[in-house]
Amino acid sequence: MNRIPENFVNLQTLRRILPVIFAGSFLAVHGATAQENPAGPQAPPPEHKIERVVGRPQPEAPPSLPPTQIISAFTKKEDLYQAERPLYSYRRTVRIQEFGPDGKPAGEYNATYQAVRSSGGQLYEKALAAPESSLQYVQFEPDDAHYLGSVPAFPLTTDQLAKYDVKFLSSEKVDEIDCYIFEVHPKTLDRKHPLFDGIVWVDQKYLEVVKTYGKWVTDLGPMRPGTLPFNMFETYRENVDGKYWFPNYSRSEDVYKLSGREVPVRVTIKWSDFKPFPPAEVPPPTATPATVPAPVSKP
Repeated sequence: MNRIPENFVNLQTLRRILPVIFAGSFLAVHGATAQENPAGPQAPPPEHKIERVVGRPQPEAPPSLPPTQIISAFTKKEDLYQAERPLYSYRRTVRIQEFGPDGKPAGEYNATYQAVRSSGGQLYEKALAAPESSLQYVQFEPDDAHYLGSVPAFPLTTDQLAKYDVKFLSSEKVDEIDCYIFEVHPKTLDRKHPLFDGIVWVDQKYLEVVKTYGKWVTDLGPMRPGTLPFNMFETYRENVDGKYWFPNYSRSEDVYKLSGREVPVRVTIKWSDFKPFPPAEVPPPTATPATVPAPVSKP
C-alpha cells in the first residue's frame, strides 16, 4: 500500500459526526463484492469505502416484518453465537499501522495469537511468537494490543436488550446481502458496565447480525485500549459451519497525538481458522478398592 486510501479520512469524519448520523442521517456503506451465498463466509477486502448522506428526501419504507419481531429474532441468535463461540479455536492477528507526513506507511506492529482451551475448559489466547514492530511514533504496551481482541463480540443478547434503545434506520446491501440497519444507544450508562453505542446490520432473510459499527462506552466516555486511540470499530462477521456468525474482520482508524503533531493510525484485527475444539475428555472413574471386612474376634 503506497498511500492512505480516501476512506481513511471518511472514517475519521464519520467518527466525529456519529451523533449527527444517529440523530437521523443515513449511513451508506459500499463494500466490495464478497461471496454471493449468504451462508458462506464474508471475506471483506482490506478497505471499505464508507460514505454518509445527510438526511433522506423521504422516510425509509418500513421492513416487511415488524422491527420488534426482527430485534427479537436476531437477539436470540446472538445468544446462540455467544454460547457457541467459546467452543471454537481460532487464530487472531493484530496489525497496527502508522502513517508519516507523506501519507505513506511509516511502520507497523504485528502480533498473532492462537485460541486454546485449558484442561479446565477455559478459553484463552496464546501468543504464537514475539510481536514484530517497526513503529516509529506510536508507543503502547503489548497488553494494549492484546486488549483489542477482548472487546465483546455480541452486544445485543436477550439479557442485554433492555439496556438499549434499538431503532430501525434503513436497508442496504452488505457484501451482496440485503440487510436491515438498526441504530443502538444505551439507555443509561455507569462506570463498571460498558455498553455498545453504534449501528448493526441484520440479514433480511435469516435475521442474523452480519456487521456492526460503533464503540463501547461508560459514563466516562468511550473505552480505549490503554494509550491507543481506537474506539470506533467496523466489524464484519463470517458464517462458521453454516450455523454461526462470528467476527472475522475488524478495523478502526484514528490519530495518535504527539506534541505538535498528529499521526494517522489504523488497526486491523482478523480472526481465522475457526475449528471446533474436540470434545473434552472425561477421565475414567477411579476404581474403588474392594473393602475387606475386618475379622470378627471370637469371645
